[in-house]
Amino acid sequence: MSQYDEGHTLAGWIGVAVATVGCSVLGAGICIHSAALIVAGLAVTVASVLVTWTLHLTGWGKPSGIRPRDQWGMRVRDLSALEGHPDCWGCRLAGRGRGRGRRTADSEAPVGAAAPVGGAAGEREPVAVGAER
Repeated sequence: MSQYDEGHTLAGWIGVAVATVGCSVLGAGICIHSAALIVAGLAVTVASVLVTWTLHLTGWGKPSGIRPRDQWGMRVRDLSALEGHPDCWGCRLAGRGRGRGRRTADSEAPVGAAAPVGGAAGEREPVAVGAER
């Protein structure tokens, strides 16, 4: 068994369920040569992306990486999503997180200043699965 929840979230499960319905309708439309079912299946599949993204932004998705054990449950809402997850393109598309005019300590450094020790800002050190920190 893994040492963390592997990202199982309400947003993920609902998104996959809606996408499954969309792909099933699309497949049925292809099998019976129905343009209406093909269009409906494509629409539901696209809607699954929007549903998942909306749920993620409202806190029912979680950031990537290892989380504390008390945040493993699917019923635990991630309130940090309101500010935006670091390195999350979904949050950035919504105008949250780094890269949208927010000033951080790293962005205030003068041009030509040395990078912080330990790599670039936001860069994580790779850790082997099961390794102790």
